[in-house]
Amino acid sequence: MQGNLPPEAQEKVDELEDLQETAQKVAMQKQQAETELTDTETALEELESIDSETTMYREVGELLVETDYEEAEDELDEKADTLEVRVQTLEKQENRVREQFEELQEELQEMLSGGGAAGGPPSPDM
Repeated sequence: MQGNLPPEAQEKVDELEDLQETAQKVAMQKQQAETELTDTETALEELESIDSETTMYREVGELLVETDYEEAEDELDEKADTLEVRVQTLEKQENRVREQFEELQEELQEMLSGGGAAGGPPSPDM
């Protein structure tokens, strides 16, 4: 069917495909950020049940380095805050891409039904 499309309609189809790919990438990034945020929040909850005098370690590359309770808590709080902002940003981006996709889809439908400037007569079966 795409071979029979006017150039303007084919351009819209290509844009739709690009937007769909972008939407998938954003959704995957958002899911990864949400998973990491959940893990960080779980670590913070677990930290609350640990005595503040307990010897703790944090991962630095391939090494475990001793850290104190407050430092670990501060790092986890900061990481959670950063991830919350990232998830919110990705949600906004996801919504923008969805809106662009829907607008483009409507434009393409108008073109194909003869309502737009597709450069050809409307399809007889529509």
